[in-house]
Amino acid sequence: MLELSHITRRFGTHTVVDDLCLTVPEHSIFGFVGENGAGKTTTMKMILGLIRADAGEIRVNGEMVCFGKSSTNRFVGYLPDVPEFYGFLTAEEYLLLCAEISGISKEERRGKVRELLTLVGLMGTKQRVQGFSRGMKQRLGIAQALLGDPKLLICDEPTSALDPAGRKEILELLYSLKGRTTVLFSTHILSDVERICDECAILHKGRLVKQGKIQNLKDEGGTQGFLIEFLRAEDAEKFMGIMSGGERVDMLTLAYGGSKNISDPEIMMAMTLLVKEGIAVRRIERRERTLEEMFCDVLSSSESEGE
Repeated sequence: MLELSHITRRFGTHTVVDDLCLTVPEHSIFGFVGENGAGKTTTMKMILGLIRADAGEIRVNGEMVCFGKSSTNRFVGYLPDVPEFYGFLTAEEYLLLCAEISGISKEERRGKVRELLTLVGLMGTKQRVQGFSRGMKQRLGIAQALLGDPKLLICDEPTSALDPAGRKEILELLYSLKGRTTVLFSTHILSDVERICDECAILHKGRLVKQGKIQNLKDEGGTQGFLIEFLRAEDAEKFMGIMSGGERVDMLTLAYGGSKNISDPEIMMAMTLLVKEGIAVRRIERRERTLEEMFCDVLSSSESEGE
């Protein structure tokens, strides 16, 4: 659905995006990850034809993106990081206005708007947009971006300024769009990517340093030991003296294995010792490498290579 081939963009002597090659499969939820200033927003503006690329080419749905010409944008819906609205309108009035501007026929307009308001959970809201919370505005922004039934939905940091409840709502909404459209989800919140994305690409100082399916990227480092969460802090302390190699995660939790892979016999030995000593636990689980740990490793490796 989206192909970037050797894209470069400079501002003066500063290279913001450097020889970026990227492929986003159709109907995927694709995480576009990077620290603030990594070049994510600049890349998205080039995809939209709002900024000229100094080198390379971009294709959306097989068609070339041209700076200043919006023909490929008929395939695209866009949610900026801080969407702006006419605050004196209700959500339905605002979407009806956008539908009219977009050329949706008068006969289809109201049905389409109500379908989208229902999808994003704003149907029946009579409050004017100026009184909306940040989360409600993000949901309205997604509805607006979906008006044209886009094949590609680009979301720039949609959860960055939301509280936990608002983030959960937006993530669930984006996940519900899987199969309906392709979502390019830009963020620096790694846990959000793990929750809803199929694949992701990691951008660092304008360069692509990693791309792949989420689970494959996590599996590269293997499992990192296992965790035991106890019911009582004194049991955790006692078990550290029984089975060596444990490190405290918190008062109730011990981690075994660190960065090395742990075999099943070692986990079974821990379970046998717990039974033998009559120590009850809340959980024992393998400790998978998180996307955040992988991200930090990738950036650290990239920095070392740069030196």
